[in-house]
Amino acid sequence: MARILDHVPIWLVLVLCATLGLAPFTPEPHLWEKLKMLAAGDLVRPVDWFDMGFHGLPWLLLIAKGLRVISRRTR
Repeated sequence: MARILDHVPIWLVLVLCATLGLAPFTPEPHLWEKLKMLAAGDLVRPVDWFDMGFHGLPWLLLIAKGLRVISRRTR
């Protein structure tokens, strides 16, 4: 998995976060809406969990890529 992260360009991850990770832009991003639902305990439908995972995946990839870059620099 770490080698895959090394081969994914950071610009691609940033584009995914800016598009898929924030879509739709109005009235508010789906991920933000789903995180609010999760905090309120209203995230119960399977489609809501799928939607949160779908829009959250680019952000998780960005975090993993960032941690990989940091860990490679500290070695």
